[in-house]
Amino acid sequence: MKTRSVLPLSAALALMSALAMAGDGVIDLTSLENYANQTIPAYITRNNTTAGNAITDKGATLGRVLFYDKRLSRNDTISCSACHQQAHGFSDVDTASTGVNGSTGRHSMRLINARFAGEVRFFWDERAATLENQTTQPIRDHAEMGFSGAEGDPAFSELLTKLAAIPEYQVLFQMTFGDASVTEARIQQALSQFIRSIQSFDSRFDLGRAQVANNGANFPNFTADENAGKQLFLDPPNQNGAGCAGCHRPPEFDIDPASRNNGVITKIGGGTDLTNTRSPSLRDLLGPGGASNGAFMHDGSLTSLEAVIDHYDAIPGDNADLDQRLRRPGSQVQNLGLTETEKEQLVAFLQTLTGTAVYTDERWADPFDEAGQLSLIVFPPTEIAIEKTGSATAKVMCQAVSGLQYQLQASTDLVDWSTLVATVTADANGLCQHTVNLNGAKFYRYAYPVSTP
Repeated sequence: MKTRSVLPLSAALALMSALAMAGDGVIDLTSLENYANQTIPAYITRNNTTAGNAITDKGATLGRVLFYDKRLSRNDTISCSACHQQAHGFSDVDTASTGVNGSTGRHSMRLINARFAGEVRFFWDERAATLENQTTQPIRDHAEMGFSGAEGDPAFSELLTKLAAIPEYQVLFQMTFGDASVTEARIQQALSQFIRSIQSFDSRFDLGRAQVANNGANFPNFTADENAGKQLFLDPPNQNGAGCAGCHRPPEFDIDPASRNNGVITKIGGGTDLTNTRSPSLRDLLGPGGASNGAFMHDGSLTSLEAVIDHYDAIPGDNADLDQRLRRPGSQVQNLGLTETEKEQLVAFLQTLTGTAVYTDERWADPFDEAGQLSLIVFPPTEIAIEKTGSATAKVMCQAVSGLQYQLQASTDLVDWSTLVATVTADANGLCQHTVNLNGAKFYRYAYPVSTP
């Protein structure tokens, strides 16, 4: 005997039945995207993952929804993705990003390969001790997302109450954490798992690096100028190089945690700021088409790679917190004297650091449809199976979402399903199974009930 698994219908619930097909605005929780076990090149060794918060498919899926959900702002207009856009390397082409009560004070940092770094602190000024701590600060910011609890903003606790009442989050938090409780720590864990999952290792640099023993060897897929630019990047100034690798360490191209400011000390809108000492990875400075993923530096003051190289070729001024690697004997600031050919070679090399898949991969894309709606599949589009185990007994089985609790219901007429046989928790493989007595009932189904806290 077989009967289809059916999810009780409710206009209030954005949940799909077993017959639903995946599409825009739909996440199939029975077949999660691979976030936890992505391929990482053997030469990539740095990893700033916080102990106890390794990437999981469930956690990153919840993080993806949170990252793109405008309901995390006070007026339902701004999400994390508003400032960190997939099409632009998870940055913003605008110098300052728009928030609910104004704009950001710094340019939005690219998030690609944020995990693959020795630096564990976040924001340009490193004020967040971990990525987890960083993720909710924009939500708590008055200008950005508006749950500051000050200047007329609602308190962050009101956001927790708001999310806890949303059926999709009841399912997602239950799936990820074992119960539906919504806390700031859980939001931080999920968002940081999603952000750490965003990786790009399909660039021409990676294709070449996989074929040689070390970063310094000539890459067989590079042009002569690209290899020359790579050598300029790697070699220190006292060896006729540009010294870029001293701070931006290949092959991750992450920032050395000991770095100080780089001589760009202006603020957006004017003024001076010496506290900006962090940098995103240099990977994906440009998009696949060659256009910039946004202006460079915390203030967006440099709009091309050529301008960036000109800055480092001749640091325009000194300051009390300038990185010592940008000084020369006698306290003079750096003046490399690069030729125009050498500058062009550096640009050619930096262009090889751009990947392609990260810009279109579905796992990092907006899960909401054009109307801002989201549906979750909690049953796969398959039938449940009933396997006889005796003359009057059978095992009722259904593949579902591991860790969620389902109701096994019985009916004699396919209309009245009020008979609850058992509450069954799907095992680690997503299997629900329960042995029933076949006397009386003719039909069985598993249903997923969503309860309002």
